[in-house]
Amino acid sequence: MWLHELEKDGERWRGLAAVETFFKSLKAELIWRHAWATRRETEAALFQYINGFYNPRRRHSALGWKSPLAFERKAA
Repeated sequence: MWLHELEKDGERWRGLAAVETFFKSLKAELIWRHAWATRRETEAALFQYINGFYNPRRRHSALGWKSPLAFERKAA
């Protein structure tokens, strides 16, 4: 019943849109610009992109186009 209600309200699709946006950004900003020799290099690059740039520094529309770091500094 709960899943049916989510699908009915469209909540399920709103969550998927955020995921699609993330993967579009990942591909455009990292994947399509580089080629790695090994899987380990690829994994390290993905980890660095997500934890070193995307999460803390990239501007997010949900935060008024501020990076999470800037948003937290302003809130403190």
